[in-house]
Amino acid sequence: MKAIAITQPGGPDVLQLIERPIPRPGAGEVLIQVAAAGINRPDVMQRKGHYPPPPGASDLPGLEVSGTIVEGDFSADNPFHLKPGDQVCALLAGGGYAEYAAVPLGQCLPVPAGTDLIDAAALPETFFTVWSNVFDRARLGHGEGGPNESLLVHGGSSGIGVAAIQIAHALGHPVFASAGSDAKCLACEELGARAINYRHEDFVERIRALTSGRGIDVILDMVAGPYVPRDLDALAEGGRLVMISVLGGSSAEIDLVKLMRRRLTITGSTLRPRPPAFKAAIARRLHEFVWPLIAAGKIRPVVYRVFPAQEAASAQALMEDGEHIGKLLLRW
Repeated sequence: MKAIAITQPGGPDVLQLIERPIPRPGAGEVLIQVAAAGINRPDVMQRKGHYPPPPGASDLPGLEVSGTIVEGDFSADNPFHLKPGDQVCALLAGGGYAEYAAVPLGQCLPVPAGTDLIDAAALPETFFTVWSNVFDRARLGHGEGGPNESLLVHGGSSGIGVAAIQIAHALGHPVFASAGSDAKCLACEELGARAINYRHEDFVERIRALTSGRGIDVILDMVAGPYVPRDLDALAEGGRLVMISVLGGSSAEIDLVKLMRRRLTITGSTLRPRPPAFKAAIARRLHEFVWPLIAAGKIRPVVYRVFPAQEAASAQALMEDGEHIGKLLLRW
């Protein structure tokens, strides 16, 4: 098979087209003939040498794919009754930039009704991440703010951002988003968020104004660093801050008295190293709560551009430029 490999740590040009043997699915795994793969920021971090794959995972980049099941072990738990020939999208720990990928069966989901097979590659990594952090860890809708709790998404026009906005909005939550241009803010608003251009407005002051001084119940933050103390100022009583990346730095200074007095929670997670059973549980919740909303047209994959797989270097360079809105994909 053809695959895109990281030949050495470095810039986008270290991504090279190679040939490798087709992987063999192990116990509880299926082999997918890949139609498309999503580009994600962890792929860029891995290319730079900062995010090695977990033990046992493929060294090829790529954390999500869409395609067709070829063969595999279907004797394990198979809640969606998948079989060879079915079109699926899947979450991987690595190996997505290839014509074939071996994936735990529990991490595969049927392509939602009405969704194009290529576009379906934009779903797994971001939707798994959003559900795990916003709804499982931060428990949006189950805190002190009641069932209609609000969500603030930093980086609202990113792949994670457009997924978080759409899911929370479709489930009835007031959603706010920060983004760095008027065009990106407009895109967030079209998906259901009240947008804040952080280059022209202070998001803490704006959130206080938009919520009549109450603040936000849950904040999804991929910036970290200097944003953390400001996030705490933007939270409502009993609010939760959930961290999923540290693009602005991995250290922050916070006022612990404020944390205690206002009953605030700071949490976060990384999804890639978690075991297949953990990811399979998220897949079941997505299938139950989110997949019907996609089929009904209330949520959709937001795809900015699809590149031929051989142009993976150009795709990752565009991701680093940060000018895109939504997801970038590779197509075989």
